[in-house]
Amino acid sequence: MKPHRSEYWLIPPKENAEFVYRMETILSLYEEPYDESRPVICFDESSKELRKHVRDPLPVTPGAVARTDHHYERNGKRMLHLATEPLTGRCRLHVTERRRTCEWIDCMQAIADDYPDADRIRVVLDNLSTHNPAAFYRFFSPESAREHLDRFEFYYTPTHGSWLNMAELVWSTLQTQCLNRRIPDAATLQSEVAAWEAERNELDVTVNWQFTNEDARTKLHRLYPTIEEAEN
Repeated sequence: MKPHRSEYWLIPPKENAEFVYRMETILSLYEEPYDESRPVICFDESSKELRKHVRDPLPVTPGAVARTDHHYERNGKRMLHLATEPLTGRCRLHVTERRRTCEWIDCMQAIADDYPDADRIRVVLDNLSTHNPAAFYRFFSPESAREHLDRFEFYYTPTHGSWLNMAELVWSTLQTQCLNRRIPDAATLQSEVAAWEAERNELDVTVNWQFTNEDARTKLHRLYPTIEEAEN
């Protein structure tokens, strides 16, 4: 027994047909073999607080660990937008000042430009209000908006089901390898993130997703509604 340990899972506590539908749709997508003409892209967003040291950290010395002063100077924050293709390891990061619909549209256009030969680009993302395909008509002519939308398919994770987005696994790695320290300003953040992105893309780090619909029906059976007989 380890009572001090706990895990937080944002999963509905009881049967939820909407959750199951969205979950199984995404899990079915993940089970498909790689198709370069129909890539699967996982997209997510987060933020990074910018904090300056008020005193220079002390480096490691014989007999002493590195030390960082508790005090720091706040210097705003920046938004990070991540698009990753789990089956190839390819990823792209955008750093912006804000997180609005126009930034999301810019990211989608960048994804479209990254896959010029793809017939259809399938994007897994959450239900944030800015992730609205209708917004293409706000920023493009009707002809251009339709052209973009004809190339995209959007797969929205269920409410409390963000763990179904494989982009979260990449976020965890980015946090551990790059963002788990004080970064003083936007320029430094941009430089550090770009370096991390370049190194990861060179390594071709793929995601081997193991959780399937069969697993969900066993391990999350409480989420599945009981079968109701159709009315005659």
